[in-house]
Amino acid sequence: MMIILNNNNLYVEIAEKGAEIRKVTLDGKDRFWNGDEKYWTGVSPVLFPICSGLPDDKFTFNGKEYSLMQHGFARNSLFTVESATKTSATFLLKSTPETLSQYPWDFELRVTYTLIGNKMDVTYDVKNTSNNTMYYSIGSHEAYLCQDDIEDYDIIFERKETLYNYELDGNILTGDKTLMIKDSKVFPLYDKYFEVDCLVFKDVKSRYVTLKNRKTAEETSVKFDGFDYLLLWHKYGAPFMCIEPWAGICNTKGDSNDITKKEGILKLAPNKNNILKHTIYL
Repeated sequence: MMIILNNNNLYVEIAEKGAEIRKVTLDGKDRFWNGDEKYWTGVSPVLFPICSGLPDDKFTFNGKEYSLMQHGFARNSLFTVESATKTSATFLLKSTPETLSQYPWDFELRVTYTLIGNKMDVTYDVKNTSNNTMYYSIGSHEAYLCQDDIEDYDIIFERKETLYNYELDGNILTGDKTLMIKDSKVFPLYDKYFEVDCLVFKDVKSRYVTLKNRKTAEETSVKFDGFDYLLLWHKYGAPFMCIEPWAGICNTKGDSNDITKKEGILKLAPNKNNILKHTIYL
């Protein structure tokens, strides 16, 4: 089932499965990727309770090993529509015996989408309903439609950046890094960057980035206060670009599998909640 949000500018379809945005139009024009199986069936999966994958898809907590798939289980889970209006909807996912077999904490995850003019707020509200400290990551994976060749686009940062791509081997960072941009706001995109997988930026100072078509000047911006990591992903040859703010990051080769020691992991005390929001400007 799809929940539809609509105002004078934006039309949005959101699936109950994964609380995933499946369609976005601005003034009738598609602005999100359409999920074509030729390249990738996803559109905007919610990443929880981890971002990326784990070594052998496993982590340990208090000496016990758990198996957890890449990007976690939220993207494949059925959410409940807790509330919905014409321009806003909140989706709720609670822990179940199945999630507890993969991830040993009770939780409530609320994802709220709100339309305001030509922007959409995406709010993640995580509550720890277990009786001990909860460790988790959360992130977004929205795919923006690129009608022209990807090499006609730039990523424009809010501030001048010197950024390295932290290189991946499968789901794991190798520990090697490559300089991608030096003291500049403008990062031209090239298909070759995505032959292996994605670009992983750990040291981004900007809290705002724009995907801009050099030929048409069409642009999409994402504001991501509170997210320490930024990833760019593009299926080689496909007409989309994912801009992914993450509160969490991949393991690096040689890291402990103990989730409490994982780089970038968030901690949440019992009966507390944490809210993170990013905003998409179309």
